[in-house]
Amino acid sequence: MKIKTLLRHNSLSIVLLVLFLLTQFGLSVAGWYQFNEDQRDHGAATQSYGQYLQSYELLETTMENWESEFLQMYLFIVLTTHLYQKGSAASKDPDGENEVDEDPRLQAHRSDVPAPVKRGGWTLRLYEQSLGLAFLVLFLVSFYLHALGGAHAYSDEQILHGRAPVGVWEYLGTAQFWFESLQNWQSEFFSLALMVILTIFLRQRSSPESKPVASPHTETA
Repeated sequence: MKIKTLLRHNSLSIVLLVLFLLTQFGLSVAGWYQFNEDQRDHGAATQSYGQYLQSYELLETTMENWESEFLQMYLFIVLTTHLYQKGSAASKDPDGENEVDEDPRLQAHRSDVPAPVKRGGWTLRLYEQSLGLAFLVLFLVSFYLHALGGAHAYSDEQILHGRAPVGVWEYLGTAQFWFESLQNWQSEFFSLALMVILTIFLRQRSSPESKPVASPHTETA
């Protein structure tokens, strides 16, 4: 495959990954400056950029955001299998047949179907839920890493103020942990709700996230 074709066929994922790397780099640099500023305010030792990249502070900051994104995607995938929004481009049609509901076992004879569909049995049952499960696992891992990084960062702050450090389980019981999590979760759920509702009435020509511009508001994508 030619490079030009490869880039065209994968341009969406490539651009998104590049944007992720650029913003993650920006986050690490800004976080490093802010961390060292706080350290100087407390008369504590500063860190080099390399040290900050390996710090629990950066781990906590990164994971508390990833956690909310993965939770959002997991719940959206699962909820849209059972719930509907009439007229939305982000919903199945509650009144008609939906291709995604078709039993994959009826297509097992085709030569181009994924291997789990051909195998059937438990492999197919797992594959049928694999997208949601992948985001659930990513959420649980990032949730734990947020708690791990947060417990160490919180303990460092406690020590600076002459108080006792905490463990991961203790940190899960603090208001700070849930404030960090819930401030991200609520924004993710609100943005999803807006996407579901606004795609009923608004359009973005050529985007697969929108209904065709000429579609009536009552049409469910």
